[in-house]
Amino acid sequence: MSTTTATTLLLARHGQTVWHAENRYAGISDVALTDTGVAQAEALGRWAAAHPVDAIWTSPLSRAVRTAAPTARALHLTPHTEPALTECDFGVVEGRTLAEFEAENPGAAEAFRSDPVAHPFPEAEDPTAAAARGAAALHRIATAHPGRRVLVVAHNTLLRLVLCRLLSIPLSEYRRVFPRLRNAAVSEVRVREGAFALMSLNVPCGEGE
Repeated sequence: MSTTTATTLLLARHGQTVWHAENRYAGISDVALTDTGVAQAEALGRWAAAHPVDAIWTSPLSRAVRTAAPTARALHLTPHTEPALTECDFGVVEGRTLAEFEAENPGAAEAFRSDPVAHPFPEAEDPTAAAARGAAALHRIATAHPGRRVLVVAHNTLLRLVLCRLLSIPLSEYRRVFPRLRNAAVSEVRVREGAFALMSLNVPCGEGE
C-alpha cells in the first residue's frame, strides 16, 4: 500500500455571469460576473477561510480571477494563472444559446446533442484537445503542490471534459454524466501518484446555490 500523501484539488466553476440567466455560451469571451456571481465568490472566500487551501490557481479569464479573489484575500495568497484552464472556444455559438443555434442549423444542433465531442459546434475548439490541455494543467498543478490542498477556479465545460478524461469516462458522455457544475460550488479530487479520484461533486459554499 502506497504511503504517498495525496494532493487535494478543489475544483470550482466561476461565479454567475451576465450571460448565465439566458444560458448563453461563454467560452473565451471575457464576460463579467453579476451581483449574484460576486456574492458567490465572496461565499467561496468564506468557505475557504474555514477550509484553508495552500495555493490558488485560476483561468486567466476575469470571471475566474474575480471568483478566486475573495479566497486569496482571506488566506493572504497570490493566485497563479494557468492559460490551459481557459474555457473552451465555442466557435459560432459564443454568446448565443443552443436554441438560437438550433433554429439556424437544426441538424448540427442534433448532432451536438447526440455526441458533443464527435460533433462540436462549427469553428469550436476540439473538445478532445481541450480535455487534454486541461488534464495536463491539473497534473502540473498537483505535481507542484504534493500533499497540499489547492483551489482551482475554472469553467463549466472545460472542467467536465477534464473530469471525464481523468476518471476514464468517455468524453462524449460529459454532458450526461456531469450535466452542470454549479457556480462557485466545490468538487474535490484527490491525486495520488498521478491517479485521480473524485471525492465530492458540486458541494455548495452557501450563496446563490
